[in-house]
Formats: sequence, C-alpha cells, structure tokens
Amino acid sequence: MKRMHMHLSVADLDRSVAFYSGLFGTAPTVLKADYAKWMLDDPRVNFAISVHEGTAKGIEHVGLQVESEDELSEVYGRIRQAGQPFLEEGKTTCCYAKSEKGWVADPDGVLWEAFLTTGESTVYGDRIQVAHAAAAIRDDQAPQGVCCPAKTETAPPAPCCG
Repeated sequence: MKRMHMHLSVADLDRSVAFYSGLFGTAPTVLKADYAKWMLDDPRVNFAISVHEGTAKGIEHVGLQVESEDELSEVYGRIRQAGQPFLEEGKTTCCYAKSEKGWVADPDGVLWEAFLTTGESTVYGDRIQVAHAAAAIRDDQAPQGVCCPAKTETAPPAPCCG
C-alpha cells in the first residue's frame, strides 16, 4: 500500500514540531536536531519537516512512499508514461533513512519523489538536494543513479559532490 509523502522546509523546528504534534495528536516518529517525521495512518501520510539554511520555507516536495520493489517499479513506470523528465536517483541515504528513489516535476514544477525506504540511518544523508534535482529535471539533464547532477547556470554542483 502506498503512502502519501509531504516534506516542508521550516524556519524553527521546535515551534513546528509543537504545532504539528498538536495538529496530528501525536509526537514525531523520528526527531533529530534538524528534522522530524510523522508516520501517520489517519490520514496515511509520511509528513516530514526540516531546517536547512538558504532553503525557501514551505512545501519542499511531495511524493509517494511504497512498501515493495514491485510497487516502486509500478510507480516508476507510471511516471515515465506521464512524459515528464525523470531522475532515477537509485540507492541513497536521505532524511535519516536508506532508500531507493526517483524524482519528477509535474507540468507546473511541483517536485515529486517516489521512494522505497530500506532502512534507517544515523545521518541526514548525502542525497541530491531537492533544488538540484529539480533543476536537473527541469533542464532535462537527469543523470541516472548519481549524486551529482550536471552543473548548469540554474544548478550549481551539489554539496555532496565534494
């Protein structure tokens, strides 16, 4: 069964954790110094927030979290049929979790990820930063399974590129 995912960038993690804990009626499932996540069943959503300097506040991206490799293949197939450039990132560490993921932007530029969580991580991760993934997709320069999208005027090298 798939789960809707939404990730917001926030200015003050403590204030946002207090607000969303009250809204959802429960504490976060994962709480770190720069990140919090609620795995809710009603509504069935993976809701995450994080604090990162220089990131616009608000909806960072939305997505579909799947429970199996078969479901991920199914979603990837539908994304490819939708006709938008697709960045298949592959195995990655992101948001204190290990996962397999891909990125696509809808026709209006809303960034979506499709992913399968495969384990936990003690670090936030070295994933493609959302802005760089978006720039690579919008510029139709989506490299397959790599951390670093090509440098362009709209996408400087990602910090994970070293």
